Amino acid sequence: MGVKTMLPSYELGFYALAVTCAVVYSGSGIFEASRDSMNRKAFRDGIKPGWHYFGRKMDVADFEWVMWFTSFRNVIIFALSGHVLFGKICSMTVPQHRAVVYMLYGVLAVLGSMGLVYLMIILSHCLVLYSIALAKQKWLCYVAGLCCLASFKVEPFSSWQSGFVTGAFDLQDVLFYGGSGFTIMRCMSFALESSERKEGIYSIFDLLKYNFYLPFFFFGPVMTFDQFHAQVSTRELRRKDDEMRNIRVHALLHVGAIIAVDIFFHFFYILTLPSDLKFVNRLSDWSLAGLAYSNLVYDWVKAAVMFGVINTIAKLDHLDPPQPPKCITMLYVFAETHFDRGINDWLCKYVYDHIGENHDNIMKELVATIATFAVTTLWLGPCEIVYIWSVFNCFGLNFELWVQKFFQQEPFAKLEAKMSAAMSRRIRAVFGAANFWAIVLYNILALNSLEFALLVTKRLLLTGFPVSTLSIWFITYCGVQLIKERERILAIEEEKCDKAKVE
Repeated sequence: MGVKTMLPSYELGFYALAVTCAVVYSGSGIFEASRDSMNRKAFRDGIKPGWHYFGRKMDVADFEWVMWFTSFRNVIIFALSGHVLFGKICSMTVPQHRAVVYMLYGVLAVLGSMGLVYLMIILSHCLVLYSIALAKQKWLCYVAGLCCLASFKVEPFSSWQSGFVTGAFDLQDVLFYGGSGFTIMRCMSFALESSERKEGIYSIFDLLKYNFYLPFFFFGPVMTFDQFHAQVSTRELRRKDDEMRNIRVHALLHVGAIIAVDIFFHFFYILTLPSDLKFVNRLSDWSLAGLAYSNLVYDWVKAAVMFGVINTIAKLDHLDPPQPPKCITMLYVFAETHFDRGINDWLCKYVYDHIGENHDNIMKELVATIATFAVTTLWLGPCEIVYIWSVFNCFGLNFELWVQKFFQQEPFAKLEAKMSAAMSRRIRAVFGAANFWAIVLYNILALNSLEFALLVTKRLLLTGFPVSTLSIWFITYCGVQLIKERERILAIEEEKCDKAKVE
């Protein structure tokens, strides 16, 4: 049935009320658990003194978030401000050479932060993959690119390369592996796009301009080479109506999100609590479910803020970067699940869509998903937890298609055709609610721990059955209906915009 199917307003109102009450109830349990555990010895490393205005300690279990906005805040602001300043001057004076300025500034920033040896390692990989691209053989580009990626993700090669980089600071490993991994993905995109080019090949200078664009270098997102090259080569730099206003609004929203997260961590210790399974096991089923869900929401917020800040700078440079990831709250379909839209777009273009084509054939889809998650496993770094995560998510993506194909057969297709569109939407939402929790449980094991994921699964499906299981499923069903309503409204607005453009 169509996405524009409408439900009665009183029904949607009831769903909204039910979800609101459930969130408040679950959140109150997490708040009480956080308050009671503030001084526990087991949480000593994860809970530190926070803002004195609140008189409470703060959850600091995520060292990356803490480092970004405390120790390295000034360095990050200084580096990105310099990029914006030089980029603006260049865009106003010699816009045709702005990509060169971006590259030079990026090279100097990498040199200053990570040292000459690291820069040489990155350049050597760029040179290797550029040389491979000259052959214009796609399979060779894939093999060489994945081998280079493995050299940063698989022992002993990763330790051997990182051993050349001297010095030690808190974010060194994050910057080393982040910059290296994204470099390989960009170089592979360059090589694959060069292979498809009918006449000639892009120069190594184009590759360096692409790779050393500082906002994308260490943390992404990945723009495919064809998009970046086309956008950065534009000489006529014009902004759309209200574009600067939107950029300022988004910048303020990101600052607000950073402050909101810090305030939130003073009252809800969602990252530290799961580290003590004995303590977490005392929580109610609702609080435990809320804790698992909130961990995924936080990871989305973290990604949205990081990519949002980077995207804001990229937009100031007249680029159209990949959007931040879709909120986990809006996901009830495995095919739309991702935490990095840039990597997701890269995988879809060069692996998933390339093999799966229109994704209607079950066998092609199986091969496409296995290949996609194999590359993703290598990208994340092969280890036991990543293997488990990949297997479960690969299964979820395929199982989703199998169920869809199964219910397209007779007599289910006839049954759905006979029922009303609203009833079809309700039935689909029931399955969507189950899918939602499958997505949560399959991903929480990677974001938190396998033990915590097993505990949540056991409590929700076994210990809590049938009361907690069915009640949480119902609340999730209500949430999925609200998501579907939002999708319906967006679809109608998009249709109106399309009609307005035609007229």
